[in-house]
Amino acid sequence: MYKKQMTAQKVICLLSIIASVVTFVYALGLMTDLYDSLYPVTDRYVTMAQKQVYKSLPKGEPYPETGFGIYKEMQPFNSQLLLASIGLILLSGLLYITNTATRRKYYIGNIISSTLAAAGNVAVALWAHTQVVAFRAQYVKIDVEVLKWVLDKLKKPCVVSTFWFDAHYFVLALSLLVAVLLILNMIWKFSLMKQERQLLSGTGPQPESEVGKVVSA
Repeated sequence: MYKKQMTAQKVICLLSIIASVVTFVYALGLMTDLYDSLYPVTDRYVTMAQKQVYKSLPKGEPYPETGFGIYKEMQPFNSQLLLASIGLILLSGLLYITNTATRRKYYIGNIISSTLAAAGNVAVALWAHTQVVAFRAQYVKIDVEVLKWVLDKLKKPCVVSTFWFDAHYFVLALSLLVAVLLILNMIWKFSLMKQERQLLSGTGPQPESEVGKVVSA
């Protein structure tokens, strides 16, 4: 059983590294569509576009909100997410520094590193989810007609896509999965350690096959 558990813990620690790197890559790509679509848009072009798109609007009535400000509003969050993903990479590295991936018995360092990695993944996933969902709701309300007019004027393609917003479900689900697996792995490890102590002390059931495994380990 120890062999299966140790194989599992190696896979889980590797998955932790992968999940943190995926989060990092996601943070790098999150602003891609917004940059391509909204960065070229200036107030001058927006004013021109609104005059053309809303010709029939009664005189004196304000133009609808464009929502283009989301590009600047998301930048602080994007920077924070990038830093958070680097933090997750460091926490995943801590699992290897403490030999959590290969240690047969867990000590205080392994408990701390596993707990920190699990807590970090949960915290980042929940925080990022609330932020991304809110920004997505804001993004789908941008004035597409005005944006299309401006980008046509600039001879640039108009791409209004929620791909990067929606992709966060996969990215953050992976982080939560890693957190759950790290905790389950610790529980499994402690259970096996307890069984081994009972076998060695003679206080538990001692099947011949299990005694042989303990002695050979």
